[in-house]
Amino acid sequence: MTLPADPVPLDGKPTPARPDALSTSVGTVAAAQAYLLADGSVDRYRQVLADGVDRVARRVAAVDRPFTGIAPDELAPLVGDIELDRPLGDHGTALDELDEVWLRDAVWFHHPRSLAHLNCPVAIPALLGEAMLTAVNPSLDTWDQSAGATFIERRLIGWTATRVGLGPSADGVFTSGGTQSNLHALLLAREEAMAQVTDADARAVLLSRLRILTSTAGHFSVQKAAKLLGLAPDAVVTVETDAARRMCPQALGRELDRCRRADLPVMAVVATAGTTDFGTIDPLPEIARRCAAAGVWLHVDAAYGCGLLVSPTRRHLLDGIEQADSLTVDYHKSFFQPVSSSAILVQDTRVLRHATYHADYLNPARAAAERIPNQVDKSLQTTRRFDALKLWLTLRVMGPDAIGALFDEVCARADDAWALADTDPRFEVVARSPLSTVVFRWCPTGIAPELADEANRHARNQLTASGAAMVAGTTVDGRAHLKFTLLNPATTSADVTLVLDLIAEHAGRYAHDHPLGRTDRTADMSCSVV
Repeated sequence: MTLPADPVPLDGKPTPARPDALSTSVGTVAAAQAYLLADGSVDRYRQVLADGVDRVARRVAAVDRPFTGIAPDELAPLVGDIELDRPLGDHGTALDELDEVWLRDAVWFHHPRSLAHLNCPVAIPALLGEAMLTAVNPSLDTWDQSAGATFIERRLIGWTATRVGLGPSADGVFTSGGTQSNLHALLLAREEAMAQVTDADARAVLLSRLRILTSTAGHFSVQKAAKLLGLAPDAVVTVETDAARRMCPQALGRELDRCRRADLPVMAVVATAGTTDFGTIDPLPEIARRCAAAGVWLHVDAAYGCGLLVSPTRRHLLDGIEQADSLTVDYHKSFFQPVSSSAILVQDTRVLRHATYHADYLNPARAAAERIPNQVDKSLQTTRRFDALKLWLTLRVMGPDAIGALFDEVCARADDAWALADTDPRFEVVARSPLSTVVFRWCPTGIAPELADEANRHARNQLTASGAAMVAGTTVDGRAHLKFTLLNPATTSADVTLVLDLIAEHAGRYAHDHPLGRTDRTADMSCSVV
């Protein structure tokens, strides 16, 4: 490259020597380019990724508990004190630092006593897909950024729709997770409910009157979606559940009738196939029948329960889901996929037009007429990862039967865990889940409910602090409860028994040391089964 000559000074005297800014810039760019994946950097790419994989592999091999127990106040300064404007210069040093601020204290979901949340151990073929998709870095919004990736995603949507039984007009698109899928579905439902109203003032009035019905055990993303969609603050109406924590069809019928009489159009009923708190499945056939009779959109949130689609023994638990107008599936929960991998599916591909906007610089309207498959025409997102590749490789290597067998195994482990807690006088349990959730509470006879609340919260905190196990907490009928969410087929009854014993030990010690202590006033102190 020829650099421009120094300008001749007006006084004829030579200028002092100085560093050439452009030369420095060119050198910096050349050095920086060596970090970009290209034909000249493939050796570095292989080595850097191999070193990173080796770090993770060594940590996984050495893990003896799901968490180290580090407290937020201890970890925050380690990250906060890092000077991001001063690079370390090599990936080895950066990995050493990363180990200190994250990897060493990561939460390990592959550990059999990681029982807190809907995070699963991940399939190795999916990890291969993750490495490949991030290196190639396609975006699934347009065909000219993704090529064959578009058809892989579309094929997986079609495969899932067939498993559901949605029919030949079904369609969908991958999303970031259940919250986005639920928002997307409710957007479509809202637009269908308002499709015949064109006057702006009339649309505003209708928007203020639209209602969504969902159970008291439904996901909080329904309320968030209603707010984002501009609905009224009281737009989401919760429907009571039965003793099994499932939406009560009779109560749904009453709410549908009440809304009709009050001239409050129901734009959607949201049923759940796998509630987050209880792992319960709403009675889908009866709910679908009532929605069809009322002419109401049915959305099924199957973010958790979608693993039953490949179950060799439990698929019948989703009977009725094929009647949904839309549904949510989270492969990153019960298909053992890394986050994120989710999708929304619809019964009729035509409703996806409500998410379609055309931009001349990206997806001009003429592209649809030219049969160019731009996925952004269906999606709320524009730039979007090729997350479908992870599921594709998992299916092509393992097959759906193997995934289903793993999900069946965690459901069976949950059955065993529920029975262990149910027969243990130190605990009381809530409704039995057909999936892999167990909700329970330490509350032996003679312990005041308020003290039991505090003791259960304390036990969970102590477990986390020790790192010996991770369990979730929730509130049921105003009382503190604990929750196992089993998504690891390696979890055994011995693991569950150990965790129950640890909970009882921590809770019992707390109750013993508490000023309330024990009392003989059993009428005031006993805990009733929920």
